[in-house]
Order: sequence, then structure tokens, then C-alpha cells
Amino acid sequence: MADPKGFITTPRENPGRRPVFLRLQDWREVYEDFAAERTQRQAGRCMDCGIPFCHQGCPLGNLIPEWNNLVWQTDWLAAIERLHATNNFPEFTGTLCPAPCETACVVGINGDPVSIKRVEISIIDRAWDEGWVTPQVPVALTGKKVAVVGSGPAGLAAAQQLTRAGHSVTVLERADAIGGLLRYGIPEFKMEKWRLDRRLDQMRAEGTSFKTNVNVGVDIKATELRTSYDAVVLAGGATAWRDLPIPGRSLKGVYQAMEYLPPANRVARGDLATSPISASGKHVVVIGGGDTGADCVGTAHRQGAASVTQLEIMPRPPEVRSDAHPWPTYPMIYRVSSAHEEGGERIYSVSTVEFKGDADGNVQSLQLVDVKMDGGKFVPVDGTEREIPAQLVTLAMGFVGPQQEGLLNDLGVAYDPRGNVARDESFATNVDGVFVAGDMGRGQSLIVWAIAEGRSAAAGVDAYLMGRDVLPAPIAPTDRPIA
Repeated sequence: MADPKGFITTPRENPGRRPVFLRLQDWREVYEDFAAERTQRQAGRCMDCGIPFCHQGCPLGNLIPEWNNLVWQTDWLAAIERLHATNNFPEFTGTLCPAPCETACVVGINGDPVSIKRVEISIIDRAWDEGWVTPQVPVALTGKKVAVVGSGPAGLAAAQQLTRAGHSVTVLERADAIGGLLRYGIPEFKMEKWRLDRRLDQMRAEGTSFKTNVNVGVDIKATELRTSYDAVVLAGGATAWRDLPIPGRSLKGVYQAMEYLPPANRVARGDLATSPISASGKHVVVIGGGDTGADCVGTAHRQGAASVTQLEIMPRPPEVRSDAHPWPTYPMIYRVSSAHEEGGERIYSVSTVEFKGDADGNVQSLQLVDVKMDGGKFVPVDGTEREIPAQLVTLAMGFVGPQQEGLLNDLGVAYDPRGNVARDESFATNVDGVFVAGDMGRGQSLIVWAIAEGRSAAAGVDAYLMGRDVLPAPIAPTDRPIA
């Protein structure tokens, strides 16, 4: 145990966010520096529970009490070794994960949970600064070739595990840069891309090969993929977005979130001077109340929107955990992200009825109506129809599954009842030598699940190729909660 009285005497603390007027002038991460001594005190709040329920909240099985105690003891080198034992990319989860480990923390039953996520990112940042994160080159090569289709967190985790096991791994990405949603979906203010780039440099030094601008299924046919590699890992994500087929959907200015966010990321990266889809001077409406919607809100603020309104069909969540989400489950509560701090309005229990445009076909407003739940369905509330201005609309309503046409259908993989790629306990599909990890097999989920599934799929691939059981497989695809 770290500080025996830490959970009583030390209040929970996290780094502050930079002032809004400053951070809206750039794309940098929003958090201010947090001194190592403050991190140590936060780690000291960990009770080292006999049954650490934070493990229940973490799909990766992170050894949270262990590295909390090591940070308290200022043994940062041992801490990063324990952290890397279960997580390939703690800087990704430390910036992007919603931390279900914290909502499962025992201290959080009747107080503020341990700042686990803050300790995690502090450990990996210290490790990079000290030069402790180095390439882990395999001792010997197996002669086996593996293709990983998709370079998001699931694909990268699988690729790194398999490369370190001695296989020759090629990551195939249809975009012009590696990273998947980490690269073009996640705004810079949530995670600056130098965090991704230095990991990719490490992976290249370990022997992983990356190929961009390769649309597998088009540029490389399914038959060629299978004959050229001894095994294939499908990690292309759930890219089939949910649409809103209402009158006016075809008007100019109505975009999917994943059409709007990537150009903004290219501006932050320096590839573009300005985004072709800009919120500058416009009334912006974001439809969808989740994290992607918040990313659109923060992006619109930085582009100089005249106003930003976020719509959510669900009722506003409660401020505190309700009986419907008892500890240690992840609660649905009202959360304020950095993007929401920056301005705008959030409207709950509303549904969009119609987009309205001008004579030139540009969206100018949208019609709303309040809704309530009746018999398991949302029904409109009479007399609540109204119109709000909207010159730019982004649809951030989530994804319905992977893109089936093309590669997946050509491979002949089976699908589960939700339309995701079906897999067995080793993450193998019905097609010999083809495995699946992340959102493509799980459905839209969290980054921590993607990394965990990438690691588990790598273990399945290695066992398939070598007939051994040496790679860690932290999770199985069955009986898993959807987070």
C-alpha cells in the first residue's frame, strides 16, 4: 500500500485546463503541467485493495495498485515496466480513455476516486523524457508474414505484439498517414500527434512495416492478401456511420462528423492552411451528445463559429451515479468536457425533424421537436416544434458497424447478429488464418478495448502460426460488457 492514510488526508486533484481564451487560439492539448510531486500524492491515495475493482473496470488488466505504489515510492522506472506489461500505448489511454477504472475505484464508493488516468499519463511521459522507452527488437524471426489491415489502436497493438514475437508484420492503411482515428478523428487538443508519431518510430525500429494509401479489397484483393501472408488481422474499425435520413439531408453544409474532423486535423498538422469545411462565422449544430460530438464542438470553437449548439435525443443525465448504474459499473452521468467549457449550448430530449436551406441549396436552419419516451420509443411532444439557425451541421450519432462491402464480403467472413465480424475465443474468424480485433469485431467502443483486443488477437495469431501460448491475451471476446 502507498500512503496508508492517503485516501483520507489527500484530496483528489487533476491538472487544470489552460484558460479558454488561450487554448482557443491553438490546437494544443488543453491541460497544464502537473508536477511529479503532485502525481505522487495522488498515487498515494490508492488503497491497494484486497480485491482491486479498478481491474474490473480496465479491459487491459492494468496493474493499477502496483504502479500507483511504485510512483508513491518514486520508482518511476519500475512503474513504467509494470504499466507496459499490460498496455502497449499508455499515452493513448492516458489522454483519451474515459477511465472506467476510476469509476470502479473503491475509494469512489463514498468519495472521489483515485486519479488513475493522471498517474498513468505521468508515468509514460516521465519514461519518454528519461529515455526508458526504447525499441524492443525480437531476438529471432519466425519467417511468418502477417498483414494487419487498419492502423488504429487495435491494429497497432496487434502489430507491435506480433513484431516483438518475431513475425514480419505489415500494417496496411488506406489513408495517407498511419493512426486511424488517432490520426484524423481525434482532435489535436485531446491528443497531440507527436505522441502517436514517436510510438510509430519505435515500431519501425522494432521492424514493423507500414504502408499507406492502400485500400485493401481494392488495391490488394482479398485473394492476394490471403496468399501473400500467413495470417491476417482485420482491424479496420466500425466505419459505417449512422445517418439521419430526414428532409433536407442533401443540403450543402450537412456533414458526417468523420467528414468534418479530418480536414481540421490536417490543418493542425500543417497539411492544409484552412479547412474546406469551416465553422468560421457560422451557426453550428452538432447532432449527437457523445465524445465525437464534443470533438466537433471543440473544433468549431477553434474555427471561430458564431454559435455552437449540441443536440441529444436522450434526456440530460443525472449529476451523480443513479441506481441504474451502481458501483462499480460505468455510470451515465452529466459530464463537462473541455470543449463544453469553451462555450455553446447543449439541448437534451430533442429530435431533428427537417433541415431547411436557401435558394442555393445551403442549409440555413433546422427544425426541432421535444421528445419523450413512450413504450420504448421516442415520440414527439405536441406544440414543441421550433427552428434554430444552422449554417453547418455535423452528424455525430455513432457508427453501426464495419463496412461490409468490399474486403469483408470478398473474404467471406461471417457476421454476428449486430453486423460485426464474428470471431471465436481466439479472435479468429470463420476464414482460416484471418483474425479480427477492435471495433470491426466488437462494434463501436473505447480505445482501451481496442488495445486489449489487439493484444488478444495477436496472441491468437501467434498460437495459430507457431502452436505456442506465450503472448499475453488479457481478454476474451465472449461475455464481455459493451462500454
